[in-house]
Amino acid sequence: MSDKAKQIANLLSPTVQALGLELLGAEYLPAPGSATLRLYIDVTEAERDTRIVNIEDCEAVSREVSAQLDVEDPITGNYTLEVSSPGIERPLFTLAQFARHQGESAKVVLRLPQEGRRRLQGQIVRIEGNSIVFQVDNAEMTVAFENVDKARIMPDWVALGFAPQPKKAGPAKPAAAKAAPKKTAPVKKAAKKAIKKKLAGKSASKKPAPKQPGQAKTNQPAAKRPRAE
Repeated sequence: MSDKAKQIANLLSPTVQALGLELLGAEYLPAPGSATLRLYIDVTEAERDTRIVNIEDCEAVSREVSAQLDVEDPITGNYTLEVSSPGIERPLFTLAQFARHQGESAKVVLRLPQEGRRRLQGQIVRIEGNSIVFQVDNAEMTVAFENVDKARIMPDWVALGFAPQPKKAGPAKPAAAKAAPKKTAPVKKAAKKAIKKKLAGKSASKKPAPKQPGQAKTNQPAAKRPRAE
């Protein structure tokens, strides 16, 4: 949180607690002409297993906080007030909230670069003093809480049912057996010639030879000559 957001959160936290809720943190986003003040609220720790923040809770906080802001006037100029539940990608504002979500994954934006990066994503391993130890890329990385600009929980979409289960690698399928080559009985040369001849007779058509003029028919018997006595 920015210093301005921390100041406003400390100012409004008792008002939210009086409504039986918890003020997780605030975001103050200045802009030309109008700023945005966004408050994140949640039910108390004792009620988180039985109920969640609803629209009536947000409306009640908005009414009470608006009246307090009008009196205290911590923001000069125009601004828009938004009251929201934390949602699935829950923002983290305090060291105690990091400790509460130990073992979960978080996405973090740093104020100053560390180890050549300003953004990181990893598992919250533990809290050491005023620092948070993350598991990033199979190695531990210690970040001072004061160097955290923004942080959000990265939900397990698979466990929540919003992403498919990863496919498990099954046993390798055995290679398909090669079909044995077909064995054909050897054909004798004489049989091969007969087959070729038979095939040739089916495919080719034989034409009768043309008759020569004056040629006797071949199917009549030849004339008999008289034999000498």
